[in-house]
Amino acid sequence: MPRIRNAADLTRATAALIAADPRLAPILARTGALPLRLREPGFKSLVAIVVDQQISRAAADAIFGRLQTHLDPFTAQAWLAAEETALAKAGLSRPKLKHARAIAERVSDGRLDLVRLARLSDDKARAHLVETPGIGRWTADIYLLSCHGRTDIWPAGDLALQAAAAAALKLRKRPDERAMDRIAEKWRPYRGVAARLLWAYY
Repeated sequence: MPRIRNAADLTRATAALIAADPRLAPILARTGALPLRLREPGFKSLVAIVVDQQISRAAADAIFGRLQTHLDPFTAQAWLAAEETALAKAGLSRPKLKHARAIAERVSDGRLDLVRLARLSDDKARAHLVETPGIGRWTADIYLLSCHGRTDIWPAGDLALQAAAAAALKLRKRPDERAMDRIAEKWRPYRGVAARLLWAYY
């Protein structure tokens, strides 16, 4: 499948999604053009996604900003060479410090190959990512969506996405992962675009 690399790609993919399921057209009318929200692939973005987990946007931005003052360049090697106490003072929790170090170790020694990842299928790319301790399905999916611009990644377990689906589709309750997968089946191969649309609506 083609990847989303710019606003024109996202516009074309959004049009294809709406053609596949016209019920989504009123949602797009509410949101307007979808924000691109692409990150540069690599270690820095992967750690940023780990930092983002289960905290507010403002808190995540503040923590990551402090991390960047300690790491220049922001690489796996620099992370491994840094004093852990300094990284902890940036505001990272102990589990996130542990997860980021595991990622840094595997990127540094090649067990996690973020360059090769771009050439793998969605399923194989996700499987490669989750081999690393600290990278679960959600982290892998957000990385593949935001750093690779993949069009069919569907993070069904994301709570905000579940809430958005319930509100946008006027469901009686928030759908669980299994229900989310059923809902999104007709959106293939643009489930990732549907996720962007629902997040924008939410």
